[in-house]
Amino acid sequence: MKIVVIGSGYVGLVAGACFAALGHNVVCVDNNSAKIRALRDGAMPIYEPGLDVLVVENVEVARLEFTEDLREALIGADAAFIAVGTPPRPTDGHADMKYVYAVARDIAEQASGDLVVVNKSTVPVGTGDEVERLLQAANRPFRFSVVSNPEFLREGVAIDDFMTPDRIVIGSEDDWAKDVVSAVYNLPGFENTPILHTSRRSAELLKYAANAFLAMKITFINEIADLCEAVGGDVRDVARGIGMDSRIGIKFLNTGPGYGGSCFPKDTLAISKTARDYRIQLRTIETVIQVNENRKRAMALRIVDACGGNVRGKTIAVLGLAFKADTDDMRDSPSIPLIQALQDFGAHVRAYDPEAMENSKKLLTDLDYCSDAYEAADKAHAVVILTEWNEFKNLNLKQLRARTSGRLLVDLRNLYTEDEVTAADFDYWCIGRSAANRPFKKQYLAAE
Repeated sequence: MKIVVIGSGYVGLVAGACFAALGHNVVCVDNNSAKIRALRDGAMPIYEPGLDVLVVENVEVARLEFTEDLREALIGADAAFIAVGTPPRPTDGHADMKYVYAVARDIAEQASGDLVVVNKSTVPVGTGDEVERLLQAANRPFRFSVVSNPEFLREGVAIDDFMTPDRIVIGSEDDWAKDVVSAVYNLPGFENTPILHTSRRSAELLKYAANAFLAMKITFINEIADLCEAVGGDVRDVARGIGMDSRIGIKFLNTGPGYGGSCFPKDTLAISKTARDYRIQLRTIETVIQVNENRKRAMALRIVDACGGNVRGKTIAVLGLAFKADTDDMRDSPSIPLIQALQDFGAHVRAYDPEAMENSKKLLTDLDYCSDAYEAADKAHAVVILTEWNEFKNLNLKQLRARTSGRLLVDLRNLYTEDEVTAADFDYWCIGRSAANRPFKKQYLAAE
């Protein structure tokens, strides 16, 4: 089949490369000429493990191409996937649909035959109806139908998620469109993948509901971690224990400084805004949003406490800037409010991330960007592990300690055990384990 993917950002580029790898002929369209030139040269606009190799391989065998010319790309196409951004509007937090609707108008004007238009972007309920209205309003002599086919990709493992999905959701309103999109996935490797056929609106809501539920799991375990600290429990054991329940599952029960990234923050906000438009209040999701936002800056306050209540004039090494490992995505990363708070309290920050530093430089200033974790630790009073990169799971802690002037290691991802850290002459602070193990807590207890 010939597939057109409009938008060569995270979702569009991964989808386009994977569709090509599955054997389809794919044309990725983007109005950013610099991005198109870079992609033709094999340069990736994002970091995603394995994506560069997949793109180059499929360009070489002529199954994948990149262009700015939508009209040419649509000639002979079976389906056009819309994969442009839907960021929150700065004025009210609703998903900004201007890019999706602009693409719909362009498709209506430049299509050359019958076409199934597929929303791959995460969009509010009713978006498919509006896209179809825009297509029909152009009065072209073609048949158009709109399908919702949401993506469920995790950054860092997006290719695996695309190639071996838990499920494929196809939300359609007619058999022709349903059959076309079903044929896209009727390929070797997908024989045992469940395909859920729904109405278009159900598919649109399903994506938001899934992300909101996962965000809720993360926020829940973070709050349980706080309780573990207070009562002397260990959140790792609690998470393992509840995760063994088949009704709950272990995924998304790793505690940390709060969720971020391109999906959970905007999608939880969007579904809560949509609900209010229908006079429904999603109190659970609204609480999740607020608790998560509060947690990010609260992590900075914990670091200040761990440093004895004052970081003015002190140097803090921050290891990890991306919102999670295996991505360079800085969108809503916990590192942003955490570092800004530390700076507000008078600390000097030295930072390192394996992939996200160029993106970080656009958002965070007045700090030193370093070439590795050990350089970041030079003369630092405290070292903070903020992102769970494998590189940070395998640090030579004694070598790291030799570079620091202070003895505090703050592990916001629970990558180490206390024995490992104390053996390297660090004092250890982590999340969700007995508060009595924290150096600053020991000081308070002694004072009491």
